[in-house]
Amino acid sequence: MTRKNIIIIGAAGRDFHNFNTYFRDKEAYQVVAFTAAQIPDIDGRKYPPELAGKLYPEGIPIYAEAELPRLIRDLKVETCVFSYSDLPYQKVMNIGAVVNAAGANFTMLGTAGTMIKSTKPVIAVCAVRTGCGKSQTSRKVIEYLMAKGLKVVAVRHPMPYGDLVAQKVQRFASVEDLHTQHCTIEEMEEYEPHVVRGNVIYAGVDYEAILREAEKDPQGCDVILWDGGNNDFSFHSILRI
Repeated sequence: MTRKNIIIIGAAGRDFHNFNTYFRDKEAYQVVAFTAAQIPDIDGRKYPPELAGKLYPEGIPIYAEAELPRLIRDLKVETCVFSYSDLPYQKVMNIGAVVNAAGANFTMLGTAGTMIKSTKPVIAVCAVRTGCGKSQTSRKVIEYLMAKGLKVVAVRHPMPYGDLVAQKVQRFASVEDLHTQHCTIEEMEEYEPHVVRGNVIYAGVDYEAILREAEKDPQGCDVILWDGGNNDFSFHSILRI
């Protein structure tokens, strides 16, 4: 069987999740590259084989998004999958035009193939863009639920900019955890307001593994709270009210 060559266009977050949930174990596809944008210095490395799975013993290289036309030609790419957020419609379509002009298909994945089902109720806090107050709302929802006697575990939209293997599953329950796990300033800004309130928050790279650990958190878990990022949707199936 000839595998279809795929590039995942991303920014070290949704792109890895789309790969893990949709592409990783499917022999019909060969993800030949990720591209990276938005965050400085996240290209020029690999999505490691420890996370990429048995079909990718060498891992998957990560290139700068600016290299897309060359990569499509050189790697004989059939489809590019757009997999990051917080871009205006015009910019997304511009990227699509670049992909199409180089000869590849341009697509996005929806929720059906990428949302992971939880054994717990999931409440997701999402919004149309960065700056709407998702994190503050998440903390308020947790405060309300905890006042009702429920044990709530937060899961944060990914920001894995360091050692991806070490960041596969991260649990933060104290300020000390932020330092021992070498969090960036951006990560600390998101996680510290949770832990100083006594909340437990998870993040990382492999969001199925993260969800399973959160569901059995040693402090207990009645509800999963998805603390969203950018204008992305939840990685976990939500409780519909």
